[in-house]
Amino acid sequence: MKVIVNMHQVDLSTVDLNLLKLFEALARERSVTQAGLRLGLSQPAASRALGRLRTMLGDRLVVRGKLGLELTPRGEALAGPVAKLLDDARGIVSPAVFDPASATGRITIAAHDHLSLIVLAGLMARFERDAPALSLHIAQPAGDNVRLIEQGSADLALGIFETLPGSFHRRGLYVDSFVCVARVDHPAVAGGLGLERYVGMRHIAVTISGMGESAVDVALSTLGLTRHVALRVPHFLAGAMLVADSDMILTLPSRLARLLAKRLPLVLLELPLEVAPLSPAMIWHERFHRDPAHAWARQQLVDVVSGI
Repeated sequence: MKVIVNMHQVDLSTVDLNLLKLFEALARERSVTQAGLRLGLSQPAASRALGRLRTMLGDRLVVRGKLGLELTPRGEALAGPVAKLLDDARGIVSPAVFDPASATGRITIAAHDHLSLIVLAGLMARFERDAPALSLHIAQPAGDNVRLIEQGSADLALGIFETLPGSFHRRGLYVDSFVCVARVDHPAVAGGLGLERYVGMRHIAVTISGMGESAVDVALSTLGLTRHVALRVPHFLAGAMLVADSDMILTLPSRLARLLAKRLPLVLLELPLEVAPLSPAMIWHERFHRDPAHAWARQQLVDVVSGI
């Protein structure tokens, strides 16, 4: 028999939702004593709670039968919805669980070509192995990429960051030095580079904006020196490819230089001056700080750079 009942608005502040846990236990155990034990209540306390539950729901809910307690029609109608309600509530308050093997969707990282080149191969290998249905997207760079994180256009950003908004988190990735690269058969670098020769050569300078002083120019200026920058480009990969086909030289982070030298005919040379080290970091917004999928992606990045 199916009964349709008109519902009316109820003030939840007058409802003791904990009593629904007792009803769920009664529906399963069909015994006040056993239901109380399931909830850690004595038999008298469970009986008093049942009285309040009957008053709250306006029905006896359970009555004595030949085989113990039996649900009333109202009780039968409520058993399924109450069990689902409590399961949903447990899901809301339980810690979120992330299973990379079954995860779908996309992780977006904002990074310029220097850091993308360093982390992408290792990161993709981990995604293919552990999270094959999760895709990775490198966002179009936007300055220092802080705005992309603020707007939610990227999940993570990699780079060199100064002051960050208070809602941001930062984790340093590594500290890197600079080296110089030239083509392997360059006639002027066979014996290494002294400062005078270094300054006198034709340089490619990489600046994200395509203009302005680099860390090398700042270091030279403290010595009262300047170099001849024959070409400025916004990408390290383009600069390295041009160096491989010319007599120009390029100063770049050592980790990237070693990676590029495996694929291009380049030789690494010690830099004949002190340049402030590079300290890239990973940043993210507070709203993702405790998200398990986000935390997994962050840990993958940390593990990748630690192995480079």
